[in-house]
Parts: sequence; structure tokens; C-alpha cells
Amino acid sequence: MEHMRDLLNSTLHQSREIDFEIHKTSVNLARINRTFPSLETAVRNMASQCATLAIRDHVHRALPPVSAVLNVHQLVNELGTSLADSAHSSSHLTIYISRIKRFRQALTLLTNTCKLAIKWLQDLQHTTDHFNVCKTLHLLEELQETEKRCLLDGILGVAFRVLQDEFQDLLTQNSFPIEVPSSLFSSGDEESDPLPKPVLPLRVVENLKAIMACYSACGNQNQVDRCMSIYVKVRITTVETSLKGLELDYLEMSLSEFDSVQDIEGYIDEWGRHLEFVVKHLLELEYTLCHQVFGQQTADCFSKIALRSGIQRFIKFGNTITKAKKEAIKLFKLLDVFAALDNLRQDFNKFFGGKQCSEIQTQTRDLIKKVVNGASEIFHELPAQVQFQRLTDPPPDGSVPRLVPFVVEYSEELLDDDYQSVLDQVLKIHCSWYNTSKVVVSVEIHNIVKSLEVNLDTWAKRYEDTALCCIFIMNTSWYLSKHVKGTRLGDLMGESWLKRHEDRVEYYTKLYLRESWGKILVNNDEIEGFTEAFDEEYKKQSGWVLCDNSLRWKTGRLIAGMIVPVYKRLVEGGGGSKKHVKYSSERIESVVTSMLQPKDKDAKLIDRIKSVFSPTAAASS
Repeated sequence: MEHMRDLLNSTLHQSREIDFEIHKTSVNLARINRTFPSLETAVRNMASQCATLAIRDHVHRALPPVSAVLNVHQLVNELGTSLADSAHSSSHLTIYISRIKRFRQALTLLTNTCKLAIKWLQDLQHTTDHFNVCKTLHLLEELQETEKRCLLDGILGVAFRVLQDEFQDLLTQNSFPIEVPSSLFSSGDEESDPLPKPVLPLRVVENLKAIMACYSACGNQNQVDRCMSIYVKVRITTVETSLKGLELDYLEMSLSEFDSVQDIEGYIDEWGRHLEFVVKHLLELEYTLCHQVFGQQTADCFSKIALRSGIQRFIKFGNTITKAKKEAIKLFKLLDVFAALDNLRQDFNKFFGGKQCSEIQTQTRDLIKKVVNGASEIFHELPAQVQFQRLTDPPPDGSVPRLVPFVVEYSEELLDDDYQSVLDQVLKIHCSWYNTSKVVVSVEIHNIVKSLEVNLDTWAKRYEDTALCCIFIMNTSWYLSKHVKGTRLGDLMGESWLKRHEDRVEYYTKLYLRESWGKILVNNDEIEGFTEAFDEEYKKQSGWVLCDNSLRWKTGRLIAGMIVPVYKRLVEGGGGSKKHVKYSSERIESVVTSMLQPKDKDAKLIDRIKSVFSPTAAASS
């Protein structure tokens, strides 16, 4: 009700203003109309008096233009009255606009006709100083100002203001925020919501367009500028209201070079989805609407709206990601940022390509440069980081160093179709900028894995106990053959590489059995000696680990198959006093098959990544 009251008050005020302006215009037209009969009579008397004089030819040539002025003025008077009447009626907007255009054209015709008639009368004035000639010239010059008066404070000026108010009302009453799709608050795996509908009904768009076309046709650029200002103000308010639904407070977060990108990892995915929505939907709709209403003048108008769309806040957040601590996981986040920006490259060029958005262009180029340089630097340092781990000690229990699953899982993710294509593009851009040799992602990852194998060989040699060295190699080769087979990384490394690690497991399992449990069978033909050797070996291996359940079960069965039959023969054959029988055969079998259990579960990949690039990180678990 309050809105309706305000609208009625505004309409009443506008109606009073129109009445006042029409009254002023009517007074002027009435005064001119009263003068016209005398002007027409004076012209004809002048023609009659000069008929026998030498100037009659000049008079006859001047009469048609003057008569044309009289006819055009009559048309102007009729159209002006019609236009003034329609301002009070409920005439359709298109009819009102049509009358404005016709009235404007008639005024222009009157001005041009007056100019022509004045020219002829001025030529006539050179041949005679007849009073009627001077009077007619004065009246024509006054008529020539009719167009200017109508534009400033006459019927046409009022009509333009009526259209301006209509333009603002149409925008204000029909501009609503875009509904934010629920998918923007999820991982994006759910069924996507329908795309946002056009921001304004077609009928409203057509009316706005018609009003602007009327101003352009009437040559009123000032009125065009005023309506553009109104448009920008209303649409900016609508866009800002739409953005509130996205909950973009996270864009103001900050990181330093000592902070991990994991602190804002969850927001990075949101950033990509939100940025895409703002550019491809919200701004796309605004750009389309702006183009429909303003045509060739879209750029100036739209750029002001685009600058208030929060796009610079999105760029600022992208820069925040580049400032975070240099660590392995950051590479994926930088690739996510690059992919999001690259996906919107054409849209950015369309929306922010004009000189009005030069600041955004500079900021975007700077962000892309930081992302490309940062991602390339991390990727190029991966082999060095793997090699750096070579200086650390291997796990004391012979387990798989956390560097191994990190490299495998990290490499597999880099070989993912999406990430690999983006990384290839980033490296290609980086090489073109700095004129360096082309880098192929798959080749570099192959080299990283080969470097990891050198680490494993180096670590294996540091074990003083041969059996523990075998446990370490069994663990690592089993992990590589089992977790890499059937993956993109496995396809990259090849079947022969996988077969080699499978063979290493078999070879070092046999060597482990011989170097540990096989030794207690040598020169131990008595139960007492066997038991002491068994206890000593079991105690030594109590801290060792076989990480994989199936490998551990298989190895335990092999140990039991080696020593339990011998132990049984000693017990059953009387190899020593019965009082030295410490274990039953079943107990021996149970002990050896339950050995080499891991104490803790493997760390998550994210924890391994956090530690791998730390100067103090160890290769051990």
C-alpha cells in the first residue's frame, strides 16, 4: 500500500507539471497563431503591391516557402495538441512514442522550412525595405525557435520527462535478484538446477528499447545519458542483491607465504563455481539485457555494472591462493584456478575487453601470470624434492616410506585427463614466455618415479640387517606393483616395469626367509637350541612390518611351512629334554603367521603431502 501511495503521489505531481508546461506551450502557440493571419495577409498584400514592380519575381519565389511554413506550423499545432492530450490518457506507450517522433519530425521540418523561407525573404529584403518584409522575417525567426522552446520547456520536453519516468518505473518495478542455484553450495555432483531466466520480461525489454530508440531518433543524447544513468543505478542494486545470496565473505580471506593453501581449500572449489555463475549467468544476462536496450552503446553502460559485480574480489581471492606456502597440494589448487579462468577467457574478453575495464584486464593478466609461474615452479621442483628425501633415513621397521604412496597418488592425480591437459597448457604457456624447452607432463612424471626408485635402492643399502633390507624391498615393490597396476601411472610405466617389481617381491621374499628363519635351522638339532634361536629371531623382528595384509599372510605361511615341520620332528623325535619344549607346534605356527603387523594405519594423502616438501621431512613413516 505504501508503494502504491508513493506511486499515486508521483503521478499526481507529474500530471500537475505536465499541465503547467502544456499551458505555457499553449500560450505560446496561441500567440503565434494569432499572429499568423496577419502574417499571411501581409505576405499576400506585399505580393499584390509588388506585382507591377521589378521585384515581383523575388516575391513570387518567396511566397511558396512562406506558405509552406504556414502549413507546417498548422501540422505542428495539431500534433502538439494530440501529444499533449495523450499525456493525460492511458494511451499505449508505443502510440505515445509514435506521437513524440511525429511531433519531433514536424518541429524539425518547421525549423528547416523557416530557414528556407528566411533565406528567400532576406534576398527580397536586399531589393526593398517594405515594412511587411521586415515583419515577416521577424515572425519567421521567432517560429524558427519553436523547436528549441519545445525541447527545453515545451510539450516535447515534458514528453521526454514522461518517458524517463516510465523508463525508471519499468526498471524498478520489474528488476528482481537472480535466484542462486542450490548446486552452487554443493560439490556440483548433484543434478544441476535450471539456468536463471531472463532478468526482465520481454514486454518490459521492448518498452525500454522503444523509449531509448525514441530518444535517439529525436537526437536527444542528454536524455539517453540520463536514462543510462538510471539503468546503471537500478541494475547495480539488483546485481549486488543477487551476489548476497552467494555468501562471498570468504573472498576477503588472506594468506601469507607461511600459511598452507589447505586452510582455504574448501573455499577454492566454491570460488570456481561462484565465479562461473557470476560470469556465465549473472553478467551474461546483464550484458544481453544491456545490448537489447542500448544497442551500440552497450559497452559504456555494461562496464559500470560489471565493475560492481564483485569480479575484482574474485581476482583478489585468486591472488590470495598464489601467496600461500609453496607445497605440493598447492599445484592442484593453482591448476584449478587456471582452469576456471581459462574456461571463462572468452567471456572475460567480451565483458571486460573495453578500455573502461582496463584495470580488470591488468589484474586478470597479473593473476594468470602468478598462477602459471607458481604451478610451473612447483612441478619443476618435484624431482628435486624427491631426490632431497634421499638424504633421510629409511623407516626403521622396513615399512613403505610415505614418500612412495605420495608420489604414486600424486602422479596418478596429475595424469588425470583434466589435470594433465591443464598442466600441459600451463607448462606450454610458461615455456613460451621464457623461451625454454618444451616440457611433457608424462615424461616428467616418468622421471619422478624413476627418481623415487633410486631413493628406494639407496635406502635399502642403509639397512645393516639383510633380512630387514629384504622386508623393506618386499614392502615397496609390493606397493608399487599392486597400487600402480591398472592405473594411468601403470600404463605410463609399462608392463615390464610392473613385472620387474613383482619379481623383486618373489626374489626378496625367498632371500628374507633364507637370511632370517633359515638360519635357525642350521646346526639346531635340539629343541633347546631351536627355541633360543626362534625367540631371538622373533624378538629381533617384533618391530618389523609387512604393510600389506595379503603379503603378510603369504609370508607368514611360508615361514610356518619352513620351521614348523622341523620343530615337529624335533619334538616328536626327542631332540632334547621334554622340559625344554617351550611351545607347541600350533603355537609356533600361530606366532609366525601373526608377525609383522603394522602398529598404525597409513597417514592420509593430505598429511603426507603436507610433510613431503618440508626441509625437515623424513622419508620414514
